[in-house]
Amino acid sequence: MNKLFISAFLLFSTLIARSQDYVITKLGVGADSTKLNTTVIQSVIDKANASGGGTIVIPKGVYLTGALFFKPKTRLRLEEGARLKGSDNIADYPLIPSRMEGRNLDYYAALVNAYHVDNFSITGPGEINGNGLRYWKAFWDHRDSLKKLNQSSTNLEVHRPRLLFIWGCNNVTIQNVKLHNSGFWTTHLYQSNNVLIENCDIRSPFKPVPAPSTDGVDIDVCKKVTIRNCYISVNDDAVCIKGGKGPDAQKLPGNGIVEDVLVENCSFGSAHATLTLGSECIHARNITIRNCKVDNNCPILRLKMRPDTYQLFENVTVENITGTCGQILNLNPWKQFFDLGNSGEKPFGIVKNINFKNIKVKCDNFGDIEGNPADQVSNIVFKNIDATAKTPLNNKYKDVKAENVLLNGKPLIIN
Repeated sequence: MNKLFISAFLLFSTLIARSQDYVITKLGVGADSTKLNTTVIQSVIDKANASGGGTIVIPKGVYLTGALFFKPKTRLRLEEGARLKGSDNIADYPLIPSRMEGRNLDYYAALVNAYHVDNFSITGPGEINGNGLRYWKAFWDHRDSLKKLNQSSTNLEVHRPRLLFIWGCNNVTIQNVKLHNSGFWTTHLYQSNNVLIENCDIRSPFKPVPAPSTDGVDIDVCKKVTIRNCYISVNDDAVCIKGGKGPDAQKLPGNGIVEDVLVENCSFGSAHATLTLGSECIHARNITIRNCKVDNNCPILRLKMRPDTYQLFENVTVENITGTCGQILNLNPWKQFFDLGNSGEKPFGIVKNINFKNIKVKCDNFGDIEGNPADQVSNIVFKNIDATAKTPLNNKYKDVKAENVLLNGKPLIIN
């Protein structure tokens, strides 16, 4: 009996420790919103980890911090009125092994980082704010200065932190939280599986200073990701499927497939595209966006076909979409940072089994389907579509079908 009691007590104590709340203001973090709290907040995370796990609680108030690293069995909760505010000094984000734009490289840590933290969660209703204005201005100033010299720049030359970077984590929940004003990509998921992003407000501005490259959700070598009941409006792609780029991308161990992604019951404001496959994507399969509203002037689905990368996009479904957009589909070459190196390769893309159904939208033009010369495109089907557009579908492929499709009140005929 004593052994049973002791075992039960130890189990109960472990569960209590794992569920413990660590409120940062009770553990050394003050209310001064101008004071950098990185070291103290990190010490709370480390303490929770050392004690068996727990939830780091951000109470009402504004707390300035640099990069934070969550450990196994730790989680993050932001209470009503809480704002975790990112430092606008890149020195507060260490340069470490990371992943950016389809390649493994050293880059700056995000504001919130979770590496190999299974069952990690970020919950609201508070806010994580990247405080990105200084980074945005530096980006445009740099680009403008190079333009005057007839030179171009990449996205990485002006050092900017992401808002969230989640690497190698399984069973992740990001729920009821505001993700605003990131310096770079907002939410980057890499090599993570079984992820739910739900009831989140994800946004960055177009005006007065555009927030460059602030993708809403980047899904990079991941499986089973659901984005549900979210609002996304950012100055780049809203939901972006990634996984690698370059003529040898399919051979590199850090790259891979993205599959089983569901985006549903979301609303989309301004963006460069609502759902994008690319510009760093080698294989995407079983991608669905459904029951969503769009209010923007960008494509609902954009397929970026890189002439320097072998790509396979298959089994993509777009259904039950309403609102205003730029195009229903944009499938075009994407030559940004084109680089074949010395590979001798002649990459091409394969696009197959792309289905659009039950869509009612007002758009600038119906769509544009014209990839690189060697790309292979088959079985694109538009079904039960009611669209108004200034210009019709531009298409160069034979295996594109329309079933019960109205464009400006007349049946769409695909030549």
